[in-house]
Amino acid sequence: MAESSEETWAVVVFSDGGGWQVGQLPPGVSGDLADVEQAVRGQLPGSFALVDVADDFFIVVRNQGGQLRFLLSDVTASSEWELAAQVMDRLELDIPEEDDLDEVLPAGDLDVFDDLGLDAMELGAILSDVDAYADEMLSTLARRLGFADAFERVVDALV
Repeated sequence: MAESSEETWAVVVFSDGGGWQVGQLPPGVSGDLADVEQAVRGQLPGSFALVDVADDFFIVVRNQGGQLRFLLSDVTASSEWELAAQVMDRLELDIPEEDDLDEVLPAGDLDVFDDLGLDAMELGAILSDVDAYADEMLSTLARRLGFADAFERVVDALV
């Protein structure tokens, strides 16, 4: 399996009542799901991490009332990337067999942003754009949820 590369980055997003805040997570956090979980648990309830791995796929880990919710943008990434495989394991899903790697599908909680006005159907539409890279999907997500300016500022500084 491929390891996290320098092209991998992670941010944490939260609302402090006065608007959305976006901050960089330490580079080492993005390589291991347990580290991402720990980073999100240390934030305000409702906060979430967005981890982009080489623009190939992304994960969302959201702290909602002490419960962590997970989303993996592309199950096929789990056959090549350790972080994606860890998310599949956390979701108690099998890594797809080689014959099943033709179709790009998300895994996990498509309702992860339902309380913020982004339902599973709309999130599914964002994730089904096979021509979009992971960073483009995350930019669309940030725009739709209303934190695009802060998100772009932090991500531009990271890459």
